[in-house]
Amino acid sequence: MSTIGFLELPPVTPEAQALFDEDIAEDGYVMNVSKLWCYNAALLTNLFELMGQSIADHNLSFRQRGILVAACASTLGDSYCSLAWGSKLAGVSDPEFAAAVIRGSDESLSDEERALASWARKVASDPNHTTAHDIGSLRSAGFNDSQIFSVTAFVALRLAFSTVNDALGVGPDQALQAAAPKAVVDAIEFGRSTQT
Repeated sequence: MSTIGFLELPPVTPEAQALFDEDIAEDGYVMNVSKLWCYNAALLTNLFELMGQSIADHNLSFRQRGILVAACASTLGDSYCSLAWGSKLAGVSDPEFAAAVIRGSDESLSDEERALASWARKVASDPNHTTAHDIGSLRSAGFNDSQIFSVTAFVALRLAFSTVNDALGVGPDQALQAAAPKAVVDAIEFGRSTQT
């Protein structure tokens, strides 16, 4: 019996095969998360479309999105998304910068980036204890209320994705870790171990 995380591998539908084909085209292998989401490949597609829609009108740079995802994933303790997005963030900055975001250090971040990282961590760690002061910090960094709503929705959707993966026992791909910068790998001292 083959498994993915704690579940048996589901049958491969045409929708799931499309996910696999996309992974192979982009990364050269089928990612563990794609195997898990075969249970409802359309749900994964829709979730990622929703994430894209949440920030579509606000021109967030790839670096800003990387900071948001690395900050929220590492706060949650999600090794998979921290590794994936830490590597992506390293590609548009440098490995030490990405590792610092994963570790929760904001020293190298601009004021705008610091506000995003801080907000992502607060949403991930305890959304019931955010305050109007936190929103004021985002406004001071130049974000309007529409952008603040969109960024919050984006982070929450990323957390939903991570929560499903983590709860069902899916760890990062060995190939993903092997390709990641050493500084990023070393910064991730939490979450699930890599899996084949």
